[in-house]
Amino acid sequence: MEDEMFEQLMYVLNQLVTWIAAGAMVFGGVVPYIPQYRDIRRTQNAEGFSTYVCLVLLVANILRILFRFGRYFETPLLWQSIVMIATMLIMLNLCTNVRVATELQTKRRSFTDFDWSHFWSWSRFVDYLQCVLAFTLLAAYVTYLLLDSSVFVESLGFLAVFTEAMLGMPQLYCNYQNKSTEGMSIKMVMMWTSGDTFKTGYFLLTEAPVQFWTCGLLQVGVDIAILFQVYYYSRYPQKPVSHTVSHTTSTKAL
Repeated sequence: MEDEMFEQLMYVLNQLVTWIAAGAMVFGGVVPYIPQYRDIRRTQNAEGFSTYVCLVLLVANILRILFRFGRYFETPLLWQSIVMIATMLIMLNLCTNVRVATELQTKRRSFTDFDWSHFWSWSRFVDYLQCVLAFTLLAAYVTYLLLDSSVFVESLGFLAVFTEAMLGMPQLYCNYQNKSTEGMSIKMVMMWTSGDTFKTGYFLLTEAPVQFWTCGLLQVGVDIAILFQVYYYSRYPQKPVSHTVSHTTSTKAL
């Protein structure tokens, strides 16, 4: 009797841990964007946030969803992509409204102008939606045609997670060029590192496709490299510390 109750208790605890882990996977990735969103709304200034982060994450998560049609992976990872896409669209909407309200240029820039010099710098949120929809339809069509090719499916999965894993590289390079991490939020880097470590561990424990945990390890490596830059440039300053806040904040902008 006691053994049966113990087994039931362990089953309930196991289910609870599983649900908590799944919830953390789905919503954990968007949590760092909450203070960023509130800061932009409060200051009405979006200069410190790169909308190219939204572009990269939109592409990565759309490709990940398409990858699931060819190779099954855990449902929480699917919901994570859906929630992240919604979050990036919300961030784009806010940044577009703030930028248009503050910029002096009155000429409207539109996606349908097909002017590459203004790519991803359009004047209306609907233009970003049009671009995302066009990319989704094109990628979905190509995936439909090549879904029977295992090489294409595996390449699609790798491209999705590799794109997301590279988010920290621009910040790493920017710190190297500036020989400083001034203007970058160390708290945000710590959140990246802890989140990416948890995510990679989840991939390994759930036996997710190899593309997921391989690029997860790469992402953790980039985060650790940025943390090393924080230590190195604070211990061995390469240039005088200025008192102005740099606008070259994290390209990852978490």
